[in-house]
Amino acid sequence: MTTHRHPVDASAAPFVPMRYPHEATWSLPHHPRSAGEARAQLREHAYIWRLGDEVATTAQLLLSELVTNACRHARPLPGDRVTVRCALSPTRTLRVEVTDGDPLELPYPRRASPTDISGRGLALVATLADAWGVRALPGTTGKTVWFELTAPPPEHESPAARPRPAETDEGHR
Repeated sequence: MTTHRHPVDASAAPFVPMRYPHEATWSLPHHPRSAGEARAQLREHAYIWRLGDEVATTAQLLLSELVTNACRHARPLPGDRVTVRCALSPTRTLRVEVTDGDPLELPYPRRASPTDISGRGLALVATLADAWGVRALPGTTGKTVWFELTAPPPEHESPAARPRPAETDEGHR
């Protein structure tokens, strides 16, 4: 499977590691404010999974972009929702997926001009992620946009010994 910085790979199989130490899935309202909730959820998992500040911050930014795009530009899943799935493989590859109900509009990075106020989200994903892509769901029920980041090995301290992640989305939960 060739996915490194390949925006559309409809044939790509879902990311399914042999043994999952960490995985989380949640459903969010199809609303732009859901990006803040997605960041907060991922921030908690990043802390528990000991991803490190750089990977956690980058993952939150990219997830926010994907949720925002799904809510602004795509149809919702049944129940007026979007779904987020985050998984950390045994090799410390973080995979983040956002699924919406619009199989026809496959996203691609755009070239935004300096005066454009939007249109840079997927360019950020393409630049910062180790790999990313789009997978149409079978039966034309929607699509999943995903990215991957490689997390460093965790430090040898227990999560209880580390400070909790800073709350940066106050008022947006």
